[in-house]
Amino acid sequence: MEFAKLYFRSPSAVIGLLLFILVLAMAATADWLYPRDPLALAGRPLIWPFSNPRFLLGTDNSGRDIAAQIFHGARISLLIGLVATFISVMIGITIGAFAGYYGSWVDTVLMRVTEAFQTLPNFLLLLVLVAVFGSTITTVTVAIGIVSWPASARLTRAEFLSLRNREFVQAGRTLGLKDIKLIFGEILPNALPPVIVYASVVMAVAILLESALAFLKLSDPNVASWGNLIGAGRDVLRVQWYVSAIPGIAILVTVLAVSLVGQGLNDALNPRLKSR
Repeated sequence: MEFAKLYFRSPSAVIGLLLFILVLAMAATADWLYPRDPLALAGRPLIWPFSNPRFLLGTDNSGRDIAAQIFHGARISLLIGLVATFISVMIGITIGAFAGYYGSWVDTVLMRVTEAFQTLPNFLLLLVLVAVFGSTITTVTVAIGIVSWPASARLTRAEFLSLRNREFVQAGRTLGLKDIKLIFGEILPNALPPVIVYASVVMAVAILLESALAFLKLSDPNVASWGNLIGAGRDVLRVQWYVSAIPGIAILVTVLAVSLVGQGLNDALNPRLKSR
């Protein structure tokens, strides 16, 4: 398959895919390796990593197993990243598609709305949404998706502007296809590749945003997330630095993996590379 050949010829893309598979494996095996509640007290507080065979990554300042929280936290991070990305891309595609296809006053109105969202920093708007609607994991995930859509809307709009007058679109109009059919059935499939690539950026940012919220104790405290663990380790950072460092490394690896996979997708979907 040409796509796979183009993707796997990039060493960084392969490394990213392997790292992402590793994170997926952690999420898939969490219940098997650590069947107990990861937030339950497991032992003496602040056991250093590798000093006790029961707790390979040590315990936090409440006596909870860090390894259990890392494995179960992989699920939370991936869930937040995937769902928030889906929400963000769906909103962005819808707004960008209508703006790019219809142009005129529709484009003007939708782009002004997009610019209004972009004038506020994502994290500041996210803080407002969480303060108003609560900090459950569902609310946080939806809020991250809501604040992340403007860039994908602009990207989709740009693609539609370049495609809306192509021959296949003109042929569809000649055949009497309705606008909705032309937008989502004909133009959108051709506009998706760059949006799919950008989705990897949205997913990486979504994971970082949730971690930042959790660090500030504004995320859901009833789930084992990497951000919550970093926040818990803040109080003992000078002495037991590993409590924050271990989940920080997990976030770094996951974000790096998603970014490298996105880069590989960009190389594989870029038509200029295919023509070489």
